[in-house]
Amino acid sequence: MVGDIEDVTWTDPTCPVARTVDLVGDRWSLLIIRDAMDGARSFTDFQQRTGVARNILTERLRRLVDRGLLRRKAAASGRRQHYVLTEAGRDFFTVIVALRQWGERHAFEDGEPRSVLVDADGHVLAEMRPADSDGRAVDADSTAVIRPAGAS
Repeated sequence: MVGDIEDVTWTDPTCPVARTVDLVGDRWSLLIIRDAMDGARSFTDFQQRTGVARNILTERLRRLVDRGLLRRKAAASGRRQHYVLTEAGRDFFTVIVALRQWGERHAFEDGEPRSVLVDADGHVLAEMRPADSDGRAVDADSTAVIRPAGAS
């Protein structure tokens, strides 16, 4: 389990999607994680890349550290803190790619300029699609959620 989550009030205690949203928070937190994956480390890096107000950034960075997605590390100068992804934060890469790919399909007009995520060789990533245990594509119409006994 990630970070200090004793103070989290779960929106839906048995739902992994709801718990993830409860842990990560809001759009600013998602953009901070995105930027950390893209090399941002300092408070100034995050502030310049996102444009978020300093007080909001301070709170979101604190929350992401408390929740175990980022950790603080002394900068080489020793005078400032850098923020680096934890294992849980790095594991969030799949979520960021899924959001990106959804946005590529649904948030841009044809031909509209956008950033592109590429691999180490400069190739665009293949489209992520959920698959069953046999590798067949699945979607909302071919899956079901099984709730624990007693959960509503």
